[in-house]
Amino acid sequence: MTLTQQLHSPYKKPLAQKWEPIFVNSNNPVGIKATETGRINERWMEYQGVKNWEGLLDPLDDNLRREIIRYGNFVEAAYRAFDFDPDSPSYATCKHPKSSLLDRAGFAETGYRVTKNLRATSGIQLPRWIKKNTPKNNWVGTPSSWVGYVAVCNDKEEISRLGRRDIVVALRGTATCLEWLENLRATQTKLSNSGSVLDPDGTEAMVESGFLSLYTSASKTNPSLQYLVREEIQRLLQRYGDEPLSITITGHSLGAALATLMAYDIKTTFNRAPLVTVISFGGPRVGNRSFRHGLEKQGTKVLRIVNQDDLITKLPGFVMDNNDDDGEEGNGYVQMVKLSGWIQKRVEEAQWAYADVGHELRLSSRDSPYLDGSNVATCHDLKTYLHLVNGFVSSTCPFRATAREIIKKKKLNNNEGSPLHQQIRDFYTNIWWRRSLEEHGTNYTDSKSMSTINV
Repeated sequence: MTLTQQLHSPYKKPLAQKWEPIFVNSNNPVGIKATETGRINERWMEYQGVKNWEGLLDPLDDNLRREIIRYGNFVEAAYRAFDFDPDSPSYATCKHPKSSLLDRAGFAETGYRVTKNLRATSGIQLPRWIKKNTPKNNWVGTPSSWVGYVAVCNDKEEISRLGRRDIVVALRGTATCLEWLENLRATQTKLSNSGSVLDPDGTEAMVESGFLSLYTSASKTNPSLQYLVREEIQRLLQRYGDEPLSITITGHSLGAALATLMAYDIKTTFNRAPLVTVISFGGPRVGNRSFRHGLEKQGTKVLRIVNQDDLITKLPGFVMDNNDDDGEEGNGYVQMVKLSGWIQKRVEEAQWAYADVGHELRLSSRDSPYLDGSNVATCHDLKTYLHLVNGFVSSTCPFRATAREIIKKKKLNNNEGSPLHQQIRDFYTNIWWRRSLEEHGTNYTDSKSMSTINV
């Protein structure tokens, strides 16, 4: 089993089996197609980030929770549809036709229709001796691979629930050898389409070289990912441009980085592009301060779901001044590197100075009683991220399964009217949570002391 297969294969531990179906099974309340309780039509722009998710992240709004998990499941579908077997003749391609991709990946009745397959091509040129002695379609010698898809909401009920027609781009994480090698190209390259967007100090927008290579590289037989996306977005805008419309780009790991680049490119290319939102899971850093400044100036909204125990989210490079005046608020959890002036200058000259973009929902594997926070692979897994989103309450009560322990330890000074006690009580009596527990056959017994809640 390759490292990629290990990272994205189902867990084998009994504990994990208790919670895994909750967020990757489309037949439950947090599947791709939400229930009537998740109607967001009147506030859909807020949930897409037009107000920077103000008041929705801490505590985590239930509708936003559903939407994050729903978009995460689109990425899970991309993983399931990808052929990871290097011995397969169809390695690095999509195993299913567009017409049945979501259904066969385990997510039926989504209300979305896949309209375009997407491929990414590496710009790395392998030495001739490797090419000569390596089969064309194996893990080492595959330059181009299926990376995800574009889907459009075409279900009237779902469009009504969402308040608009939604275009989704879903992107998987690293799978092939050349994609791993591109990840290691951590120095930065100038964006050719950045136009006149500069940081206030005059620095040009730059992004990680490997990510840009995978986005813009093409071969004789495969157009670039950039070309494929622009072509499909242009077609969809021409067809649906007169309707309320949104573009949501979601990805995990490498897919999260490509999603951020893609959003920047779409807003730069199409003057009348609708609201573009990125929902990223476990994404690495993408570019410098100027790149972040460009995203903010063009109105692209980015919500980064970050597991603080996930090493990938701390790479590449260094974040040295994330709280500068031109940055967006809401990144209070970012850990910055404090360096002396001359070291900082050397880091910037070496093109290792990065900036986190958008807004952050910070979670932790250590808050879940079901996870091992020290397991590197588990901390980065998409299933872990969806589990943590499903369980997160707020910064004062990080995980709902531990609410009972929080009450027991703190005892709240026998004060049931305290803010923490009220917050936990309100969360657990939420209608959606009751339905989720009941539909999964979980015991729920409410009392004034809440001491008999079983999760």
